[in-house]
Amino acid sequence: MPRLELVTGDITTERVDAIVNAANSGLLGGGGVDGAIHRAGGPAILEECRALRATTLPDGLPTGEAVATGAGRLSAKWVIHAVGPVWPGLGRLADERRALLRSAYRRSLEVARDLGAASVAFPAISAGIYGWPADDAAVVALTTSAEAEQAPERVRFVLFSARMHDTFADAAERLGLDVVVLGDRDPR
Repeated sequence: MPRLELVTGDITTERVDAIVNAANSGLLGGGGVDGAIHRAGGPAILEECRALRATTLPDGLPTGEAVATGAGRLSAKWVIHAVGPVWPGLGRLADERRALLRSAYRRSLEVARDLGAASVAFPAISAGIYGWPADDAAVVALTTSAEAEQAPERVRFVLFSARMHDTFADAAERLGLDVVVLGDRDPR
């Protein structure tokens, strides 16, 4: 099992080997974490994403999948773009979409490991504009990472707000997971 870490902060400033981008399937930037990563990393990330769209991903990146590019001006070596699902509401469809959220985390971890990354930083995929309930997003993120057979040594969750950080910490405690809580870098 990888070492799981929680911190409140700005994922674009993390000093890890790979940063996961909560991307949309178009891979051409967007709002939230996606926009922040593209802005901080500079045009090199967008250029690589455009090259992927022109070659291996002409229809975009499917929900639940992940792909890597360089990290441009970021401190990380790579950005792993992962497409999480939009929250469908409760019911059978939620279970199907939850499997896609698990897949987005699992595939990101596999890509990071294939790249040789020893550390990876995640945002709370789908828990922003995609509307996924924070507690459920935390449970999926933490359990998928803890159970991953293919993962870097350190998996860090960089949470934008103190509230989201508390949600992840509470979920880890309920799940009985050993997580390292790092000091707040940018408390909000």
